[in-house]
Amino acid sequence: QVQLVESGGGLEQPGGSLRLSCAASGIILSINIMGWYRQAPGEERELVAEIATGASPNYADSVKGRFTISRDNAKKTVYLQMNSLKPEDTALYYCKIHYINFLGARLHSWGQGTQVTVSS
Repeated sequence: QVQLVESGGGLEQPGGSLRLSCAASGIILSINIMGWYRQAPGEERELVAEIATGASPNYADSVKGRFTISRDNAKKTVYLQMNSLKPEDTALYYCKIHYINFLGARLHSWGQGTQVTVSS
């Protein structure tokens, strides 16, 4: 079993900043891709940012220049630094990882989601 524990969401004013964290634990041999998705009410879940091992990060156009994704492989943790927040960033943010377990199986896992609300 793999668990993803997210933290850092909350209520912030427009123009403010929040930092999300997602820590993975469980039977993981290696993690290839770590990413963040979000889903606003009535909308499809969308990719916000992802980072693969040894590759440059990939961002949604709507967050480029404002959000920064990073990862700490030793801690099996991925972060999302969100600056210059806008009301349209309001959503439930999910962490997702693609990993390999000790049996060599390629799997993925989702976090439970953390709410980000941007409002004055």
